Amino acid sequence: MAPSYYSTRSSRDHFVEPPSLLSRVIAGLPSELSAQIQSLWDRNSYAAVSTRESRIPKGLRHWTERWHPRRLLNLPHLLVLVWLLALLWGERWVFESSIKTCEWGRWERWPKDATPHHLVFLADPQLIDPHSYPGRPWPLDKFTMLHTDNYLKRSYISLQKKLHPDTIFFLGDLFDGGREWRTAHGNTDDPLWANGLRPADEQAYVKKWKRYGDDFWLREYNRFGRIFDKYWNLAGSDAGPWQRGRKLISSLPGNHDLGFGANIKIPIRDRFETYFGEGNRVDVIGNHTFVSVDSVSLSAASSPHLTKDITKPVEEFLSNVQIIKRKAVAHELSFQAGEERVLRLPHKVEELAGADFSNFPTLDPGEGKAELPTILLTHVPLYREKGTPCGPKREHWPPATPPKGQTTPIFPDERNAISLSGGYQYQNVLSEEDSVRLVSTVGNVQRVFSGDDHDYCEIVHAENKNSAREITVKSMSWAMGVRKPGFLMLSMWNPIDASGQSIHSSPSGHGALSQAHPTTESHLCLLPDQLGIFIRYLSLVILTLLALTIRAILTPILHLPHFADPTTETDVSILPTTKQDMKRREEDEGHRSSNSSTSSTSSNNTQNLAPRSSAARTRSVSPAKGYGLPSSQVRFTTPPLATSVPHYGNGNGNGSWGNDSDDFSKEKANGYSSVGGKGQKMSPLLVIWREASRSIWRVAWVTVLVYLYLAYYG
Repeated sequence: MAPSYYSTRSSRDHFVEPPSLLSRVIAGLPSELSAQIQSLWDRNSYAAVSTRESRIPKGLRHWTERWHPRRLLNLPHLLVLVWLLALLWGERWVFESSIKTCEWGRWERWPKDATPHHLVFLADPQLIDPHSYPGRPWPLDKFTMLHTDNYLKRSYISLQKKLHPDTIFFLGDLFDGGREWRTAHGNTDDPLWANGLRPADEQAYVKKWKRYGDDFWLREYNRFGRIFDKYWNLAGSDAGPWQRGRKLISSLPGNHDLGFGANIKIPIRDRFETYFGEGNRVDVIGNHTFVSVDSVSLSAASSPHLTKDITKPVEEFLSNVQIIKRKAVAHELSFQAGEERVLRLPHKVEELAGADFSNFPTLDPGEGKAELPTILLTHVPLYREKGTPCGPKREHWPPATPPKGQTTPIFPDERNAISLSGGYQYQNVLSEEDSVRLVSTVGNVQRVFSGDDHDYCEIVHAENKNSAREITVKSMSWAMGVRKPGFLMLSMWNPIDASGQSIHSSPSGHGALSQAHPTTESHLCLLPDQLGIFIRYLSLVILTLLALTIRAILTPILHLPHFADPTTETDVSILPTTKQDMKRREEDEGHRSSNSSTSSTSSNNTQNLAPRSSAARTRSVSPAKGYGLPSSQVRFTTPPLATSVPHYGNGNGNGSWGNDSDDFSKEKANGYSSVGGKGQKMSPLLVIWREASRSIWRVAWVTVLVYLYLAYYG
């Protein structure tokens, strides 16, 4: 009887895997084509004498070992996961969670049917530029600029997503060195009387700064737009219920944008107003009148030097501000009533000498008309008594503790107050004369909002300033000397009738109603502590190094699995073996390399593959003619069985399960290296060094790549 093609037994009672369907298909092909296909298959599929690995191509075998679950579940990869979560928290999630706590509904106290206008004040972003840290080395200054821009962008994006305000006002100091960058036309050099007024640490960089011109300023302008303007409609362009629309107003200048007082250069101010709008303006928003005043130019009036050209625009604005306010209110009321308010002139011809210019038509409704609550915006805070406390929300110094029995804050409280001081190109508060004049000229000022100080301050002014409540808004940049930057949220609800009179009469949660009921509510929203995030990163770096170093030290002591070498997968047989099988396995080890060479040589010298040589001891007996096929039809050999198998018994006749791979694993755990051949043992110090260096490198490069990705994409 001819030998069965599907025979699965040999004289040694070992299991023989039957030929696969692919093998039988190849066997039916012409001999030359079959030999070429079998040769190509052997080169890409069969590498060793392993039954389990024989079906995995060589190119994939390395990756299957590297990404094996047992290799992935280890301490270095666990730390990579910890770092991934830490970076996502510190670079993304912490911004959204901080602003989420400031949502309008969490602190507003309006009636349920109210439709307030939501407004946000952003102060002193002061984009970092060459003027900010002139002596800082190259890598550090670029890192500071990148991370400061990312901080502003992430805060602003989260603000738009979570709060979606109807209006945003910037309170000046959009740039840090905007006043230093020369213009294409006009003289921007310091006047002669200003020589020597610069601080010594700035004087050395003046010539360098003057090399930055209009092109650089325009790039900074585009940079500002990429951070703020680009994301204005991120959550949609629609305003809140019953609001006219959304506005982004950034025209109020600061001393870092223009300079201060007599040091302002006209060409620099003209450039700023060309791109951002006039600094002196009136806006009616949410049934409130907002009056923005260029206070840095107004301060030049007290200078002994010639400053008429500097103060002229703001002086003209203040002389007409009452008329401008009435026109703006009348225009708003006409819009709400659905009417078109335009200037109509009679069409007639008359002699110039006899023309009457006394009754020239105007849109000014005249005095005595209804006036909306007025809110004054100024970059520099108004004057106050020395030591006037700013309240408990000021970060630098909390209020001093009053004596027992005293219910009012301590006055004066120098540490909790804004310092009444000044210097080159700055002044912490306006002069008392300018402050009183500003409030009285604008008229009906109930609230004042300012910037410049970078920290929060809330006070109530004296009667000569209309007892107005002023809030100095925190800087929103973490590079401005405050650990927790922030911004101010203002909710306004002032329903009015057709004449502009308030009709607010329902309870609002503000206590007893009166003639002057509150129409605004404010809330300070704090942003993440960036320095605290860096401290957490540093702490995690230290913990990571300690954990990986301790693991590397314990590896040769406790025989822990190595991270530095890939895990060698061994084959497992479903059948037990005996002591005799172990001896045959040792003989097989000696024949394996020679058989491999013989097989390779035979494939190159013959067109048809020869049957498996009987010298190979993987199987003791094989059909001489290729498993029942004529020798002329033998095209390939069946993949050899596994040579590394578990055995039953310990060599002494005792019956127990074992596995040769256990010996190799123990050798690796004991510090044996497969690099120099099996059995070469590394010293404990070398094992520690390899484990520490490679595990630290794995965590480091993955973490750095993730961080760079998050930093690059803001």
